Amino acid sequence: MKIFLTGATGYIGGSIATALVATGHTVIGLCRSKEKAELLKHRGIEPVIGTLSNEQLLFQAAQSADAVINAADADDSFAAEVLLRALEGSGKKVIHTSGSSIVGDRAAGEYSDRIFHEDIPRPIRFEKIGRVAIDTHVIEGVVRGVYSVVMCPCLIYGYGTGLHTESIQVPGMIAVAKKYQAGRYIGKGENIWSTIHIDDVVSAYLLALEKAPAGSFFFLENGESSFKEIAETIHHELGFDGTAQTWTVEEAAQEWGSQAAHFAFGSNSRIRSEKAKNLLGWTPSHLSVLDWLRETSNLGISK
Repeated sequence: MKIFLTGATGYIGGSIATALVATGHTVIGLCRSKEKAELLKHRGIEPVIGTLSNEQLLFQAAQSADAVINAADADDSFAAEVLLRALEGSGKKVIHTSGSSIVGDRAAGEYSDRIFHEDIPRPIRFEKIGRVAIDTHVIEGVVRGVYSVVMCPCLIYGYGTGLHTESIQVPGMIAVAKKYQAGRYIGKGENIWSTIHIDDVVSAYLLALEKAPAGSFFFLENGESSFKEIAETIHHELGFDGTAQTWTVEEAAQEWGSQAAHFAFGSNSRIRSEKAKNLLGWTPSHLSVLDWLRETSNLGISK
């Protein structure tokens, strides 16, 4: 298949692109610069230079492909609509990438026992209305003759196989631990996120390309950890004395920004992915971000 992929130089998109090329697909990858274009060429990816705001370029690249994977920006409504319009009436597949912060709370490190599945009502915080609206709009593309699918991973860890090898949350916690010589978590650190290894994310996308029903939405997870557990593991693996330390969400916001402090590091985001396992035959193999951190020892970690 000829697949147009946005986010080809990113962590998720780049890893997906690597796997697609390895399995014999032709990948057309959106990138911003000639330098990145050359790097993509070396990886067997045909580059298209532009941005998500280039309407005509997006439209033409999507329309000429057999399928589209949007892995660039979960919050870009303009790009999502252009891709849908390009595929309208074609029956071609578009896979859009969301993220499980859509079920996040403003817990500031407090524990929550709420666990979410795809097909049950979910509370939506005001800050996430935009992303949820985009997800819904993509799914409703089926009435416009688009074979639309939304993938919603949680906290992703592991080394990416594309040009960008780093995720966001775990590397952010490692960087802060190195800066302050101590692992850091917000409040009590009892807030929990579901977790997923990048290799398992990629395998789910490949299966979705082949098997996902039109109009489907999939959570992707395999395991979960509290942020205190992650911070303490990082603290220990970096060889620091004592234990990881707490800080307030306001202090964390000085490092990560307010949105990230509240929703990426201070919230609960607990999901389950039986739907992907049952409908796609997805069998994730990595269970624990804590084990991965221990196995990745000597976190001189560039990740």
